[in-house]
Amino acid sequence: MTKVADKQSGAVRHGLTVSADMAGARLDQALAAAIDTLSRSRLKALIETNCVSVDGRTIVEPSFRVKRGQALAVDVPAAVPAMPVGQAMDLDILFEDEDVIVFDKPAGLVVHPAPGHPDRTLVNALIAHCGESLTGIGGERRPGIVHRLDKDTSGLMVAAKTALAHESLTGQFASRSIGRAYQAVVWGVPAPPQGEIRGNIGRSPRNRKKMAVLQRGGKEALTMYMVRQSLGKSVGGPVASLVECRLATGRTHQIRVHMAHLGHPVTGDPLYSRGRRAGLTPAIDEAVAQLGRQALHAWRLEFAHPKDGSRRAFESELPPDIIFLLRSFELF
Repeated sequence: MTKVADKQSGAVRHGLTVSADMAGARLDQALAAAIDTLSRSRLKALIETNCVSVDGRTIVEPSFRVKRGQALAVDVPAAVPAMPVGQAMDLDILFEDEDVIVFDKPAGLVVHPAPGHPDRTLVNALIAHCGESLTGIGGERRPGIVHRLDKDTSGLMVAAKTALAHESLTGQFASRSIGRAYQAVVWGVPAPPQGEIRGNIGRSPRNRKKMAVLQRGGKEALTMYMVRQSLGKSVGGPVASLVECRLATGRTHQIRVHMAHLGHPVTGDPLYSRGRRAGLTPAIDEAVAQLGRQALHAWRLEFAHPKDGSRRAFESELPPDIIFLLRSFELF
């Protein structure tokens, strides 16, 4: 196989001849087997946009069957700048190589540009930080966001820097082989202290801004929880608890919805735990007010590295605002 790069434009041409063992394969399959830097989905898109030729003739059908001895050429345009502009921001990076970047997202940072948050998002920060090391996903020089955290949830995230890494991580999330663990401060103490919460999650029929556990419809959701510590004392028992939650699925607001459904909403949650709790000390009231968000932190992340398959695990300590909240319960 040959590979020729145009230094001026940044475009790359891959050329190869169909071998005996490739004969009869689909065009996209044959190219994916020969070019390990491009995913099959990316090659399929290139075929459909007139970037692939067979013996000099442009082919636009990924299912085209190749024959022995045919000359295949793939013209890969230079990755274009991402639509969101890069904006330099401080990032707490735990790990980075040519394939992935793992970082600790602070509370208050939006992941994607959206109405109301057109810039100063995590995507803007990653584009600025990674720069030319982003090789292009779908032909655009941008990071591959494979999972999200709510704006006011802190903790660990991983993003892909290449199309192949993006495909690998997306597949791992789909197969539920990525390990994710969260710590949350919730009101009361769940009983039993360890268990599972099952319940399909979908848009609430009463409030379209909220998600809810639905009897009909929605998407399957499973959360495993374990009480790590009881917090505060009152006549009726502990006031709150520190709970570890592990996700088997990744639905919008999943932990927040499931814990509220269990009767133990996340402390400080503006959507699912409204209203002041009776009988709290001024110190706890002040700590919850200062928190100003749900007390939820993604503390552990584990995945298989897209390139060599080795398991990589990362952990993040609770941020100062949640630690301050925990200490306030000690004074109760």
